[in-house]
Amino acid sequence: MKGPDAPIVVGVDGSSSALAAVKWAADESVRHHVALRLVHGYSLPVRGCPESVLTGNEIRQAIEDQAHGWLIEAVAAARAAAPGVEVTTEVSNDNGTHLLIEQSHDARLMVLGSQGLGNVTGLLVGSTAIALAAHGECPLVVVRGTAVPGGPVVVGVDGSPTSEAALAFAFEAASMRGCSLTAVMCWQDFMVESAYSATRFTVDWGQVETEEQRLMAQRLAGWQEKYPDVQVHRVVLRDRPVRALMRYGAEAQLLVVGSHGHGGFTGMLLGSTSQGLVYNAPCPLAIIRPFG
Repeated sequence: MKGPDAPIVVGVDGSSSALAAVKWAADESVRHHVALRLVHGYSLPVRGCPESVLTGNEIRQAIEDQAHGWLIEAVAAARAAAPGVEVTTEVSNDNGTHLLIEQSHDARLMVLGSQGLGNVTGLLVGSTAIALAAHGECPLVVVRGTAVPGGPVVVGVDGSPTSEAALAFAFEAASMRGCSLTAVMCWQDFMVESAYSATRFTVDWGQVETEEQRLMAQRLAGWQEKYPDVQVHRVVLRDRPVRALMRYGAEAQLLVVGSHGHGGFTGMLLGSTSQGLVYNAPCPLAIIRPFG
């Protein structure tokens, strides 16, 4: 079990997107009173650098020098964003994705930028985010879009274990930020339409909405008792989850989803919905799955 001092870890690759992630994570580190760890993993090129030009050791040293330069820049960005934040750095000759998954075992939170520099750094953000969401051992935040100052934390709800984990994360985030929370439940998606395909013209959608409202209240009750300081807005929609979350996320400072659930959020990180959020979320996106 991770201790209360587990650090927040950021993957750094020299991109402006990674620096944005570093700044976001530095603020979060101060908020949680934990250290910030900045890491970079690299793989040596297998071709393109003839030994007659550079030796293997020279290639390694050049890559490591570049990585240390990126980390120095990232440390400066972190301290500018959050003076006093405790920062450590690490360069590893491990593949970027594998390194971050290993780092997640001891981390409170993993943070990535929304766009990397490509194969040279090993931080292909989309695939890395999906791999971390599936195999990492802590929550993941992809920093992208614009966090609206004073905006709510928005969380997708469906009643699955991942949804409960997302609610736990979202309520804590809203409480620590002193902001409201908007809980979004979508009661019609492809699976719902399929289930009712034979009888959709006789379905009492008003009754379905009433039942979903009841389920929403049931899901939130315990969390509202635990976090009485958080004002909660309930949104129950007959809509596609990604479309609803994109809409409400446009006014949010953080969007929180489970890694996958059921009902409205099935396959959240298994197909087009997940990719749409990872690549197009309008604000920082937290992806949560249950642990332990």
